[in-house]
Formats: sequence, structure tokens, C-alpha cells
Amino acid sequence: MTEIHKLYAITHSLYSGRARSYLIKQGIPFEELSTGHESFKADVLPKGKLPTIPTLVTPEGEVIRDGAAIIEHFESANDRPCLPPGPKQQIVSALFDVIGTDGLLRPAMHYRWNFPGDNLDFIRYHFLHSQRDLPQREEKTEAMMDRMRHAAMIFGVTDETRDLVESLYLEYLDALNKHFEHYPYLLGWRPCIGDFGLLAPMYAHLGRDPHPVRLMQQRATRVYRWVERMNRADQDAPEYFNAGTEFLAEDEVPETLLAVLRVLAEDFVPEGRAAAQHINAWLAENQPEPGAPAVGRLAMAMGTAEFTLRGKTIVALAQPYRFFLLQRVQAIYESLDPSDKSSVDEMLASCGMSDLLEIKLDRRMGRSDNLEVWL
Repeated sequence: MTEIHKLYAITHSLYSGRARSYLIKQGIPFEELSTGHESFKADVLPKGKLPTIPTLVTPEGEVIRDGAAIIEHFESANDRPCLPPGPKQQIVSALFDVIGTDGLLRPAMHYRWNFPGDNLDFIRYHFLHSQRDLPQREEKTEAMMDRMRHAAMIFGVTDETRDLVESLYLEYLDALNKHFEHYPYLLGWRPCIGDFGLLAPMYAHLGRDPHPVRLMQQRATRVYRWVERMNRADQDAPEYFNAGTEFLAEDEVPETLLAVLRVLAEDFVPEGRAAAQHINAWLAENQPEPGAPAVGRLAMAMGTAEFTLRGKTIVALAQPYRFFLLQRVQAIYESLDPSDKSSVDEMLASCGMSDLLEIKLDRRMGRSDNLEVWL
């Protein structure tokens, strides 16, 4: 593939890192442009429908908005190189994709916005230079940054929950670091879809902003190496002697990775349960028309859901996008034969994730014309 794709993205964008890494790892030539370019507003936005990143423009002029859709575009066309062959590994890969893009937003936002002494100048540089040098540039920068600071709070980071958010993140970081003692990627010797999803918060926010990247480098060196590795085209695993090239054999999901999921389950499962209950009540009351936008600025606001974790109450935005991706996990499970379902059941039970197969919205979601919509 020699034709150049255009990836509209920003270096400090959480979701951009997911798509960028995929393009790098798959050897897909691309040029990265900021949404500040006039071409984004004039040519891309009318087809993309929402001013969100990442958005890809193919050499043929097709516009694909959202990292999951960008990855699916290439996976479906190339015999799914990042899909593990076994049922347990497929479930784990899809699960990490959801967790990365939705389940780690609290620590990602906290470690970016609540350490201004370390982070502010670095972050401001990137927000400022993502826009054209026009008279209103400074004002727009401050407005964008204020909006994102607020996002930290609506995802559940407050003075009361700050210590809890940090404790959970450090436990997760330690567990993930232990896993990467043995393998360079989540499921062995090559990245799966879950690696790309997990990279979303772990690169731009947690693996690059000054305060959290120092924490990662000092406390979890192997995690930091994985972040580096995910942004290189080669395998980049010289520290692993006798390294392989494929996913782990016989559908193995290492105990070290299950340990990571146990930590993540502690807040991901109860938050998902609370969010589903809240969104289902909203659906019953509002009855959106089929085809109505379910995600993004064109969708109707749904409010927040509340759940309890280690004696603390967390109030966080209820987001349908989590369940749009979770549908994929559930669809993989439903496609399995009974014996494979049994092995997946046992695995999910061992890491506290069983409930995710049953936590569903009363309405399914799909994609139409670059939008996630209610079916």
C-alpha cells in the first residue's frame, strides 16, 4: 500500500493515539494533520458529521470518523491481522478495547488536569499549536482547556474521589507492568485490537504528559516500553530473548493478564451496571427514533450515573459509546459454541468480568453515515 491516507488527529489527543498506532503497526502510509487545517472544516467535516478526532480520509476521498471505525475499515479489508484466533483471546482483546477507550478516562483526565505545576505549560503548547495562528487563537485555547478541565470532574474525579482514583490506577499500573515482564504485548508477540484500545489513555495522557509519564517511567518501566513499542512499526522487543512472532498458542490468556483485569473490574463493572441502568431509564422516557444519533454532540444529553466503590460514591457521565463497543464483546461470545462459551465463562468469572456479558442497553446501536445511532 503506497497511497497516502490523511489522519486528522492531534498528538495530545487520547483517541488519536489508538488509530495512529494501528496505522504505524500495519505499515499504512499516512500524513497527520491537525483539525485546525481549513481542509478539515471545508472538506472533511461535512462527511464526518462531528468535529472529533481521529478522522481518516482515504486516498479515494472516503471519510471515516472514530478510531474504532478506522481500525475496522482496515481489519475487514486485510483478513483481520489483529484478531487472535482463539475465543478467549478474542474476548479479552475486545474487552481491553472497551476498557482502554472508556474505562480509564478517570485516571487519564485526573493525571492530565490536576497536576498543573508539572503539566500546564506542556499541555497549553499542544492546545495552542493545534490551531491556526489567528487573532482569537489564545482565547480559543483557554476555552478548549477549560472545557477539558471540566471533563475531569464529569468523569468522576473530585476532591473526595481523587485518592481512590490514584490508588486504583497505581494498582492497575503495577499489575500491567508485571504482565509485560513476560510478553511485549497483551496476548503475546504481536498487538491485538485490545492493545490499540488500551493505548488510547496510556499514550497521550498517561504516557506523555510530564507528571504521569514520569510516574510511569519510574514505577512501571515495562509499561512505558510498551507505550514506546506501540508507536513503532517494528516489533521493538529486543529485551525479550527467544521472542516469538504470533499470539500465544492454544488460546492462552496469561494469569498476569487476568490479574490486570481483576484490578480493572473493580470499577469498570459497577460503573457499567450503573450507566446501563441510567441510560435504559433515559431510553424508556425519551424513545429516540431509529437512526437518531446516540453518541457525540448531535445526541441528546443523558446525564450522570452513580455507583459506590471502596466506600466512596462516584458520579460519572453515562456514555452510550461504552455499550456500543461492549456489544462487540457480547457478539463474539454469542457466536461461540457451547464448549467455547464454557471456557470463556470460567475465564471471566476468574477476573470478575462475568457481568459484562449481561450488562446491556435496551436498544442496540449501529453506525450510519459516520455516526453511532440508535437502532
